Amino acid sequence: MIQVNEGQCGLCAHFGEHHGETQQHVQIRRSHEAPETMLDECGHPRHAPLHLKVTPHSGCDGFEPAR
Repeated sequence: MIQVNEGQCGLCAHFGEHHGETQQHVQIRRSHEAPETMLDECGHPRHAPLHLKVTPHSGCDGFEPAR
């Protein structure tokens, strides 16, 4: 497991948003820990057309905190 900090994809509202929030996403946001090998799509409007796959500890300037 890896630590996920504020500003990183695992805690962003856009992380995996295209398929809806899963139990795994909720757990990452609560514990601030994620599997090292996890990848998911970035749904940020600027990135969505690119179909980017990001890790929970990736980050960008478009971070928006998940609820």
